[in-house]
Amino acid sequence: MRTGTLKQILLITDGCSNQGEDPIAMATLAREQGVTINVIGVMEQDVIDDQGLKEIEGIALSGGGVSQVVYSQQLSQTVQMVTRKAMTQTLQGVVNKELQQILGGTKKMEDLPPEKRGEIMEVVDELGETVELDVLILVDTSASMTHKLPTVKEALLDLSLSLNARSGSNRFSVFAFPGKKVEVEKLLDWTPNLESLTTIFSKLSTGGITPTGPAIKEAISYFQQKKRSLRSMLSRDDEQFFEESI
Repeated sequence: MRTGTLKQILLITDGCSNQGEDPIAMATLAREQGVTINVIGVMEQDVIDDQGLKEIEGIALSGGGVSQVVYSQQLSQTVQMVTRKAMTQTLQGVVNKELQQILGGTKKMEDLPPEKRGEIMEVVDELGETVELDVLILVDTSASMTHKLPTVKEALLDLSLSLNARSGSNRFSVFAFPGKKVEVEKLLDWTPNLESLTTIFSKLSTGGITPTGPAIKEAISYFQQKKRSLRSMLSRDDEQFFEESI
């Protein structure tokens, strides 16, 4: 079964976007590009208002991912859970497509006998440990995130350790929005190295607006750049073979 590389955007935010493109529309575009968006809404003593909650749920729904609203103290474990849950959800979708090709019609995993479903879930679990995974982390660094940033840093370290425990290869990158002089700022290029994550923490600072839509748009563009850079390494003949093979 060919699953390719699973691509995820992990958005960590505490409120509504207030500048630029509609983030829900951008999430739909990401899904069309094969990128899943997962959203974690972070609270402290305060609560996320209805508008913020609807946006968080809407982005995840349109992006084919998972959403979760948590208090900042629970963030570390939630980041890992959401990433894993979204991975399983994506892989189940891949398995369902395979089943439809094998069995014909609209059959899905849920239509199979319990013992067969159990066997397939074992395959999904194994794929979750071995499949290649790219995670682009989008961190909301608007003014309201000031007191939550230390917990975000801990959560990112925990996530990197969790990913490193997998047998499959992992790459992650980190963007912050807003940046110091731009709407969206790249803090860390694609890397499999855990040590690289600690180097960005000194660059994380808070203040300003919340351009969530532009941040998602930039993340989509970054995934596309990664794909183009791979193709640029191929000769024309190799590229033609590559395109015929996928």
